[in-house]
Amino acid sequence: MLTDSLKDIKVVDFSHIVAGPVCGMLLGDMGADVIKVEPLGGELGRAIGPPWQQRQSVTSLSVNRNKRGIALDLKSDAGREIALELMRDADVVIESFRPGVMARLGLDYASVKAINPGVIYCSVSAYGQTGTWHDRPGVDGIIQAVTGMMSMLGSPDSDPSKVPIPIADMVTAYLSTISILASLNGRRRQGEGEHLDVSLYNCTLMLQHLPLSSFLSTGLAPDKTGSAAPYAAPNEAFKTADGWIMVAAYHPARWSALCTLLGLPELMQDERFLDNPARVQHRNQLHWLLEQRFIRETSAHWLARLEEQDILCAPVASYDELTSTEHYLQSGIEVELPHADAGVLRMPAFAINSHPDAPLKAPPAVGEHTFEILHALGYSERQIATFEEAGAIGLRLRQEVSA
Repeated sequence: MLTDSLKDIKVVDFSHIVAGPVCGMLLGDMGADVIKVEPLGGELGRAIGPPWQQRQSVTSLSVNRNKRGIALDLKSDAGREIALELMRDADVVIESFRPGVMARLGLDYASVKAINPGVIYCSVSAYGQTGTWHDRPGVDGIIQAVTGMMSMLGSPDSDPSKVPIPIADMVTAYLSTISILASLNGRRRQGEGEHLDVSLYNCTLMLQHLPLSSFLSTGLAPDKTGSAAPYAAPNEAFKTADGWIMVAAYHPARWSALCTLLGLPELMQDERFLDNPARVQHRNQLHWLLEQRFIRETSAHWLARLEEQDILCAPVASYDELTSTEHYLQSGIEVELPHADAGVLRMPAFAINSHPDAPLKAPPAVGEHTFEILHALGYSERQIATFEEAGAIGLRLRQEVSA
């Protein structure tokens, strides 16, 4: 079963904010034992908001399920010693500090490889471990800007636009996960681990595969096309009497069907719209002509008739509308997790082969599992108490977690 396929894999996750934590979460969703390592005061992501749920960051909660938590002061000798012990038998390590930080702490790939040659060590950073910009900091919006993504979003006369979801972080998380899984498989044959250098910069460029390839071929910068696909028409949002619908009818048969449905058969013979390249070239004129028909009736009216003609279409839905649809409710994508501090958490689950027995552990509180993790490493209660007194670890007592 997919959701327990990594049940024998141990992951030590030093990452913070979004990209690294999502990668660790996905591995946990597939059954890995993921140990989240964070400072005694919690990682940076816990301060990101709004929104908040019972004073807890929804952003942080949403990217850290299916993990156990340990709090360590990596600036202390004892904290670094414990971190190395955690990694001694780890299959995977994830970290997202700026390049050079883990080396200064003695926790970099070379240091871990010396005690664990089979480790898959994934470093997530803004611009990579090498190169001119390797030591620059960067977050999702900065990466969207510097990679050219913001230059092509929005309508022709609009200011630069940012994808509101952290798309650079998310694609980096997905590609990190894919790379880790491939490396784990490669280790089975070769018997050795490796260092994965994953950057938001490269991943966001890879996300732009089609427009960047087009630019490299033609030298022409992509136009801002709003909701429209730059390579096909009609393939965009149209205003109706009571909202908006998305219509994709660039396939010849669907284009003909659309013209007939809208009572515009003459468009099929119009030289401006004879084929897809011509329609893309004259998109603005075509859009105006089509929208004059769509605006006469409601979205529901048009969606029913478009579907009857097998023309691809959908409402431009709000989240409120999305989450009330029958298909959403049947998809299994939403899960509820009881959390000791935040109450019941609702969030998207692992999207593939949802299963009632899939792992569903609430995100850990800071230091929630410190004691049990250290005890499993062989540290005595006296040693653990000494670590706590020295400020090297953070403990959260069971009654605090369940209160």
